[in-house]
Amino acid sequence: MDCRTKIKDLRERTGMNRKEFCGYFQIPYRTVTDWELGNRHAPDYVLRVLEYYILMQNWTEEDKCED
Repeated sequence: MDCRTKIKDLRERTGMNRKEFCGYFQIPYRTVTDWELGNRHAPDYVLRVLEYYILMQNWTEEDKCED
């Protein structure tokens, strides 16, 4: 799975929109936007950490974080 697909999939698993996702994980909005558009690539370790954290939180759209 390429970076752009992976980051969008991870974000959608949380049920958050891009702004909420960026705020929660403290990643600049422009960075996530560039990742999702394929303009930049997230480092592999960032994708792994996000995936692990989301998996451990067992997030589904119904469990959407309200922070």
